[in-house]
Amino acid sequence: MTVHLTPRTALLLTIPPLLWAGNAVVGRLMVGAIPPITFNLVRWLVALLLLLPLAAWVLKPSSPLWPHWRRMALLGLLGMGCYNALQYMALKTSTPLNVTLVGASMPIFMLGLGRLFFGAHISRQQKWGVLLSTTGVLTVLTRGDVNQLLALRLVPGDVLMLLATAAWSWYSWLLIKPPANQPDPPALRNDWAAWLMAQVVPGLVWSGLFTGVEWAVAPDLQIQWGWPLLAALAYVAIGPSLVAYYCWGTGVAAAGPQAAGFFVNLTPLFAAVLSAAVLGELPKVYHGVAFALIVGGIVVSARRT
Repeated sequence: MTVHLTPRTALLLTIPPLLWAGNAVVGRLMVGAIPPITFNLVRWLVALLLLLPLAAWVLKPSSPLWPHWRRMALLGLLGMGCYNALQYMALKTSTPLNVTLVGASMPIFMLGLGRLFFGAHISRQQKWGVLLSTTGVLTVLTRGDVNQLLALRLVPGDVLMLLATAAWSWYSWLLIKPPANQPDPPALRNDWAAWLMAQVVPGLVWSGLFTGVEWAVAPDLQIQWGWPLLAALAYVAIGPSLVAYYCWGTGVAAAGPQAAGFFVNLTPLFAAVLSAAVLGELPKVYHGVAFALIVGGIVVSARRT
């Protein structure tokens, strides 16, 4: 299929990686101001309040959401409950650039989960792409020192981000692979706000449970309320949650998932620029090498024979 990538579509697909990179930087800035799992809960609570004027009908007893509650509960667990909470936890011990580069290993998880659980075929090009992407991720995890491969010591944030990436990959497969006997209702699929609302509601339930555990384990946690935290919550609730979701869905519909996938790899690049500008965390040489390897892996895996 030939895709004509217009400037408008390219802009729509560039905005989400920029907002996601900003999400990583803001999450890093909020370390110490609010517990990470609590931050995730309040983020989606604010997003829910913003979605209510657009899709409150989803919550009515007659809405098409309720027959699909089991699937929506799983999507909410993986996409809102696990992925974002794990990412914010990862930022306590890792940098935004490292987190986004480790997150760029998503094609590896996507191919693996697709082959194991959804019967997806893996082509030769995709195998080479996985090899390049894996090398790039290992470059980040070893901080560019090959000798550390024999005594690899991961910081907790790297491990948490790997878990987050696996959760998001599973979430992504479930988005496009509904149960054969229970296809997604068109009323939800054709309305981006309703589709997001249907996932946010159960996601908030999971996030609330995880937040309760967070405070039960460490009851001395504190939240430093003030304009910095309120501004951060406004950004993560509006930008990475609502605006990015809308732009990404519209861009993918126009360009197709194959073309859109290349734009995800802009996230580490934006994270490097934002980290240098906001946090003063300048990228290292191994970050550039890792980025080149990860992008090369995506390009090779997307080539057609």
